[in-house]
Amino acid sequence: MKRDVRDSPPDPFTPRVRAAITRRLLPWFRRNARDLPWRRRRTPYSILVSELMLQQTRVEQVIPYFRRFLRRFPTLRALAAADESDVLKVWEGLGYYARPRNLLRLARRLMAERGGRFPRTYDELRGLPGVGPYTAAALGSLAFGLDLPLSDGNVRRVLARMFALDEPRRERLDAECREIAAKLLPRGRAAAFNEALMELSATVCAPKRPRCDLCPLREVCRARAAGAPERYPRRRPRKPLPHLVVGAAVTLDSRGRALIARRKSEGLLGGLWEFPGGKIEPGETMEQCIARELREEMGIEIAVGERLTVVRHAYSHFTIELHAHFARRTAGRPRRLHCADFAWVPIARLRDYAFSRADLHIVEALEARLARKGD
Repeated sequence: MKRDVRDSPPDPFTPRVRAAITRRLLPWFRRNARDLPWRRRRTPYSILVSELMLQQTRVEQVIPYFRRFLRRFPTLRALAAADESDVLKVWEGLGYYARPRNLLRLARRLMAERGGRFPRTYDELRGLPGVGPYTAAALGSLAFGLDLPLSDGNVRRVLARMFALDEPRRERLDAECREIAAKLLPRGRAAAFNEALMELSATVCAPKRPRCDLCPLREVCRARAAGAPERYPRRRPRKPLPHLVVGAAVTLDSRGRALIARRKSEGLLGGLWEFPGGKIEPGETMEQCIARELREEMGIEIAVGERLTVVRHAYSHFTIELHAHFARRTAGRPRRLHCADFAWVPIARLRDYAFSRADLHIVEALEARLARKGD
C-alpha cells in the first residue's frame, strides 16, 4: 500500500530542506522580487504603513493608497499632527478603518513618548496600538533585522503544502507554521526569508492552480509529491454571513445641502461620515425605520420620501442591503445624540468628507440625480 505523505511528521531540520531555503528560495527571491513601492526606500514608518495596508487587502489595491498616503503624510511627525478625518479621507475605500485610526494613535504615542523613535524589540513593538504578533514580527524583521518569523495566510499556505499539514483549525495551524518558520529561518536573514515566502505565495503558490513547475521548493514539497497541492491548507466550511437590511436618510434643506453624520470613533466604520440611519426592526416599513433612526440618532423629525438607491455591499463579517431615501426635516434641530458630529454639506462638496464604500454609492447616486436635473 502506498504510504501517505502525512504519515511521517514534518522535519524542518533536514539538510535537504535547509539547502532548499538558502540555495534555491532566497536566490529565487533576489531574481524575481516584484518592484513594490515599499521596497524601494525602507524606513520603519513606511514598513508599518505598508504592512497595515496589506492586511486583508491585495497588493494591487494597496499600491496607489500607499503612494497617496506617503505623499500626504511623509513622516511619522506629519501623521501625528494630522486630524483623524484627514487620515480617514486618504484611506477612504481601502476598508478596515480601525487600521488608520490605530496608525494615527501609534504615531501620536511615539511622538509624545519617544520623540518619534520606534522601539526595537518584539515585545515593545507588540505593545503599540494596532500592532499584533504578525505586524510586530514584520517590523522587527524588515526594519530592524530581528530573527522573527512571519505567519499569515500566505506563509501558512506555503508551509502547509511544503509539509502537508492537515490541521483545519486556523489557530493551531498558525502556531504550527510559526514554529516551523522559526526553525527554517536562516539566522541574520529573516527579512529576505520572510519576504521570499510571501513572494512565493503571491506569485507561484497560489490558492488555486499553483505553478508548481516554477517553485524553487518543489523538490521538498510534500503536497506536490502527493499530487494534491490544492488540498492544503484544509479549510473548514464557512458559515453564511449575517445579512442586514438598513435604511438611510438623504435629508436635504432648502439650500440643497445634505445632512450627514460622523460615526463615533470606535467600531468597524468609526470616524467615517454617513447618511444617518440604521437597521430595520421587525414589523417596520423602510420609511418608519428611517424616521425612527433619525429621531433616535439626531433628535429630528423627518418626512421620508422617494427612494434614491439601494446599495448591496459585503463587509468581512456581514452583508448589507442599504436603502437610501430622500427626506425632509419637519421638526427639531440636529443634535449629537448618537453620533460624533453632523454637518449640512452642499452635494458638490460631499467628496471632501470620508465615507464608507457603501455610502459613497449614495453620494454617486445623488450626484447622478443632480446631473440629470441640470441637463
